[in-house]
Amino acid sequence: MEPNNHAIGHRALRFPDYPIDGMAGTSFKHEHLPAILQQGRRQGFFEVHAENYMGDGGPPHRALSRIREDYPVSIHGVCLSIGGPQPLDRQHLTRFKALIERYEPALVSEHLAWSTHETTYFNDLLPLPYNADTLQHVAEHIDEVQETIGRQILLENPSSYLTFTESTMAETAFIRELARRTGCGLLLDINNVFVSATNLKTSALDYLADYPLDLVREIHLAGHATQSDENGELLLIDSHDGPVGDAVWKLYETVMVRTGPIATLVEWDSAIPDWLTLTREAAAAQAILDRGAVTDDRGARHAAV
Repeated sequence: MEPNNHAIGHRALRFPDYPIDGMAGTSFKHEHLPAILQQGRRQGFFEVHAENYMGDGGPPHRALSRIREDYPVSIHGVCLSIGGPQPLDRQHLTRFKALIERYEPALVSEHLAWSTHETTYFNDLLPLPYNADTLQHVAEHIDEVQETIGRQILLENPSSYLTFTESTMAETAFIRELARRTGCGLLLDINNVFVSATNLKTSALDYLADYPLDLVREIHLAGHATQSDENGELLLIDSHDGPVGDAVWKLYETVMVRTGPIATLVEWDSAIPDWLTLTREAAAAQAILDRGAVTDDRGARHAAV
């Protein structure tokens, strides 16, 4: 593995190019750093939210630099508001580019969602209607991001709680056409698929059967919370505050049959557990990935869900 040189201020960092395909990873939380270092080098990768590292230095960068010495990382943006109606925030995009150049992540991703209105930033990733006008607008934003950072981004499917009467396309068709127009890759969040299908009373398996799995370069798994809406109907919330649900694991195994191993992240962003609990979730994903690798080597993958 040849190291990359990174000039940060007056200091040069050297980060190795670690492979990420077929690996299971976890979100990096600073409270886990001592346990990670004590455990020693292991298989896997870490993903970070870009907006937590937009400053020039300090403890966040010291911790991430230490992790990056031994592991590949994936950078996941949450505030670019790619689906928003207004122009992208150029200052934010410039900081996003600088972070990518600093850490040379294996993968870079963002959401098919919007989260800003004028000067207001929402603490949610909000849905958008799927039609020709939105498609053109979002494609232009993806082009702008990729041209700025000089590399491909992966677009993540949202978790949905409603649909728009203005929508004229299925979400899967919308995502497929975005990828065709822009050359972006895809991040398939399987928990989002399950949450959306449950809330909208549709089929997760039908969604996956129509999803362009050949363009997926990363998968997300996460936990969700169960609530009831005002009519007493089941409502799932993409909460990232618990272990991956059984139904999501089953969908993940179904996808692996079709695709073979794909870099997979276990997201756990609130009610953070201890490091051992999180590594057990990642180990469960890695076991499925490893079984898929054996199947793939034998040429026995199925052609459809």
